Amino acid sequence: MKKALLVCRPEQNVAQLRELLVSEGCEKISAAFSAYGAEEAVHGGEFDLICINAPLVDENGIDLSRRLAEATKAVVVILVPQKNLKELGELLAPCGVLTAAKPLNRQLFHLMLSFASGMRSRFIAAGEETERLKGMVEDIKIIDRAKLLLVSCLNMSEEQAHRYLEKQAMDLRTAKVNVAKQVIQTYEN
Repeated sequence: MKKALLVCRPEQNVAQLRELLVSEGCEKISAAFSAYGAEEAVHGGEFDLICINAPLVDENGIDLSRRLAEATKAVVVILVPQKNLKELGELLAPCGVLTAAKPLNRQLFHLMLSFASGMRSRFIAAGEETERLKGMVEDIKIIDRAKLLLVSCLNMSEEQAHRYLEKQAMDLRTAKVNVAKQVIQTYEN
C-alpha cells in the first residue's frame, strides 16, 4: 500500500502512527484531524489505506469508517480501545472495516494489513473484470441491434447479417462493434 490517510485528533501522537505506516510500506501519508477533514481528503484523492485512530474531535470514528469503506476502494482500519474491540469488530466487519486494539501490536497489525492488501488487490481485480464484462455485454447488444436492422431493412438472414458485420470489420480493419454502430447510424435515421 503506497498512499495512506491517517485520521486522528490533533493532540494524538501522529509521529508514532506515521512511523508505523512507513514501516508497512506507505510512501505518502496524509493526515486529517477530524471526520470532516478525512472526507475532504478522500474527495481530493485516492488512498490505499485509511487508518482512523478513534475517537475523533467531531465524532467517534465508527460512522466515518463505514462511510469511507463504502465510498472508497481503500483498506479502512479503525483503532479502538481494547475494551471495545470485540463489539466494534462485529459491528464493522460486515462493512469491510478492520478493527485493531490500542495499543497496537505491531506484528498483528502487519499481518492484518498484509491480508487486507491482498484482499484489496483481489477486490480491485474483480471490479476491473466486471467492468470489462459489462463493456463486452454492451458491445454484444449493439452488434445484435445492428444485425436486427440488417435483417429487417435488407432482408438478410441472421447468419448473413453476422457475416456481413464480420467481413466489414475485417475489410475496414476495425472492431465489429464499430461497424455495428455505423449500421445503426445508417438504418435508424
